[in-house]
Amino acid sequence: MPQHNLGTVISFEFLRTISRKQFWLGTLAFPAAIAVILVLTVISNTTTSSTSDAQKSAQFSITYTDDSGLVTDQSATMFGAVQASSPGQGIDAVKAGTTDAYFVFPADPATEPIQVYAVDQGIFENGKYAAVAQEMLSHSVQEKIGSPQLASIAQHPATINVTTYQGFTEAGGLNSVVPPLLFILVFYGLIMLLAGQMVNSTLEEKENRVTEMILTTLKPTTLITGKVITLFMIGLLQALVFALPVVIGYVFFRDQLNLPSLDLTQLVFDPVRMTVGFLIMLGGFSLYTTTLVAVGAAMPTAKEAGSFIGVMMALIFVPFYVVGLVVSDPHTVIVQIFTYFPFTAPTTALIRNGLGTLGIIESVIVIAILFICAAAMLRLAVSIFQYGSISYTKKVPLKSILSRKAG
Repeated sequence: MPQHNLGTVISFEFLRTISRKQFWLGTLAFPAAIAVILVLTVISNTTTSSTSDAQKSAQFSITYTDDSGLVTDQSATMFGAVQASSPGQGIDAVKAGTTDAYFVFPADPATEPIQVYAVDQGIFENGKYAAVAQEMLSHSVQEKIGSPQLASIAQHPATINVTTYQGFTEAGGLNSVVPPLLFILVFYGLIMLLAGQMVNSTLEEKENRVTEMILTTLKPTTLITGKVITLFMIGLLQALVFALPVVIGYVFFRDQLNLPSLDLTQLVFDPVRMTVGFLIMLGGFSLYTTTLVAVGAAMPTAKEAGSFIGVMMALIFVPFYVVGLVVSDPHTVIVQIFTYFPFTAPTTALIRNGLGTLGIIESVIVIAILFICAAAMLRLAVSIFQYGSISYTKKVPLKSILSRKAG
């Protein structure tokens, strides 16, 4: 008899579980997400590799001077390169924008670096200058036979130093990329630290059955707005608390801790990119905060809200699976979707802004999308909280909220 009861319990629980839509949604969501990630990764890697190979045959205007005597007329013609009258003239033409690049081939490319001066076109696009310079030299070397110098060059690619210009000003290169990319670290840190608090900020009142009492003394808009602002303040405080020991350790105990010395004076703080980065980070944080507050207002328990937190965390990491594509081909369809879709926009746009591939118009559109969506989500959170004040045992259906707002 007990054996029969055990079988009945197992059968009942198994069938009841697999008959729920939520079970299949949760079960199939993971493999579906993995499949999407694999597809995005393959597309990203394939496109990045193709773009890198294409840089070797990129077409742009070139002038050069050759102290090595290795560059042949045939090779120069093949790459559309024209000899410059002097190094000064070559560099000035680049600064004036009349020539895209100027190559300086030294007397011995096997031991001395090739100097490249070019118009700045972004971190990844700038790679084409070195690729073409190397290809131009290699092609010339292949036309000449029997020199030990040429054999050394063929076995070991030349060292190439690239200097880029934005107008008459030398571009910052990697030193201008680091500062705006720091906003990604701040954004991720704040979301990871505060995600639980964002959900619990409205969930605690429901679990403690005090929502209706609170709403008798406060308007729901005032309450939710106050909670969101408080979360901003808590995030700022936590960021300062976490940063303080790092700063103190580096400034006062760098030698004892064997920390490397960083020359921060080399960093380039572009005011436009720094402002755009800050606004994107602020807009993204606002959107995720109001969304998680709305989730907390809709869910009856923290356990049910936990799965939604996982989804939100996944959304901010998804763009990193196509980061190669974001870097190498920022105008492809996938990257454009990630740039403008609200929940992937913060990460994607911050990366592109740091790399200098996010234009001013694109920046304005992304920032507007983030703040408009955050405002809309705040209104939705208020409605959910107000409507869900009497729903303690089940989640608030979004369809009921939207139909109620429409009515």
